Amino acid sequence: MNTFWLCFVPLFVAVDPIGLLPLFLSLTEGMEKKRLRIIIAQSVITAATVGLAFLAFGPALLEYLGITVPDFMIAGGILLLVISLSDLLTGEKTQRQGDFESLGAVPIGVPLITGPAVLTTSILLAGIYGQLLTGAAILANVILTGLVFLLARPITRLVGRTGAKTLSKVASMLLAAIAVMLIRRGLTDILTMSG
Repeated sequence: MNTFWLCFVPLFVAVDPIGLLPLFLSLTEGMEKKRLRIIIAQSVITAATVGLAFLAFGPALLEYLGITVPDFMIAGGILLLVISLSDLLTGEKTQRQGDFESLGAVPIGVPLITGPAVLTTSILLAGIYGQLLTGAAILANVILTGLVFLLARPITRLVGRTGAKTLSKVASMLLAAIAVMLIRRGLTDILTMSG
């Protein structure tokens, strides 16, 4: 069970459901409840499908391209570091306007819920803990994010927009620390292989 949490926590930080709340609210502002539920369901299905498909086929693609796990750890760590620093320094996650009909799939499902940080983190975790646990952690995080979106208005009233932004900053700091750890681990693995 402890291993599951080792997969769940980095993915939770990468998804950052609380940090996504202000953006989700701005994209769905003034929407009726029935339509909102459809969009949330669409976003959860899209995010889970893309995340699990990448988890299943990503490693084979990396092998075909001749990319080792340590290579991906370093590249992924750098990418996660850039994403986390961008979130920390700019203040808000990038907003991408989408077509009303496909709003749940794009941009909410992908790239907001399952974006580069989630895809990179999932491949790295699968290399350490296996695909089954990582897949379960992806599903758990996507479902949790859907629940957070369903409760978006009460949560925002409870923590306030400033509270949501503060929690997002803390999550970005954790993501930056995880990124540095991945870079360090990747470099150590490469030095061990060549030594």
